[in-house]
Amino acid sequence: MKVMDYIYDMVSKEKLHMGLIDPDEQEPEEAGEIAEVLEACGSDAIMIGGSTGIKKEQLDMTVKHIKESTDLPTILFPCGASTISQHADAIYFMSMLNSRDLGKVVGEQVIGAPIIKKMNIEPLSMGYLIVEPGMTVGRVGKADLLPRNDPSISVSYCLAAQYLGMKLVYLEAGSGAPEPVPTNIIRSVKENIDIPLIVGGGIRTPEDAKQLVKAGADIIVTGTVIEESEKLENKLMGIISAIKE
Repeated sequence: MKVMDYIYDMVSKEKLHMGLIDPDEQEPEEAGEIAEVLEACGSDAIMIGGSTGIKKEQLDMTVKHIKESTDLPTILFPCGASTISQHADAIYFMSMLNSRDLGKVVGEQVIGAPIIKKMNIEPLSMGYLIVEPGMTVGRVGKADLLPRNDPSISVSYCLAAQYLGMKLVYLEAGSGAPEPVPTNIIRSVKENIDIPLIVGGGIRTPEDAKQLVKAGADIIVTGTVIEESEKLENKLMGIISAIKE
């Protein structure tokens, strides 16, 4: 089954969790161990990426160890055309639609498209949108941050992503954000779009995750909590259980 088909099939049945592993935060062997924990805790896919300076060798080795350790789909979460690994199952072919940098909107995609075709990686078309505070990704991406107090702007961007033919939309508060995307934004967006809604950034507790899925998020992404948690299995079990209940 194609990864996009898998995502759509799973979303039709339940809310999903995806764990984000940054290759720069641990050795490839440890990334494989984290992937094992994610699968054991009920996660639905492994996203790989997030750092601005990933070396291809490190990325390749990380993906290889993750795939050796789990049967979950592996999805690249690239910061640019240089962070593509032929060992992954799929890649978010994403456009940061609220960036002032044309390279983030379409430039890197033009460079990366023939590489993805040559490597025969499944592209997952996605609109990527940065919500206040945005953190590092907002700064590096030169994003005009979506305001937390005006859901209508987020709705307009997400509808534009859907009407442009994108199959997924991702609202990102930024890695390490003090708070997740507001529930009123998620609720308003979900009421207006027909494609799966992914939400990430600032999600640290089961209560955070539960509020977001109740508001309408289809897929919850956690990354910082994986990097910071000493008792990873207990932390993940709580968050994933809250998503799935």
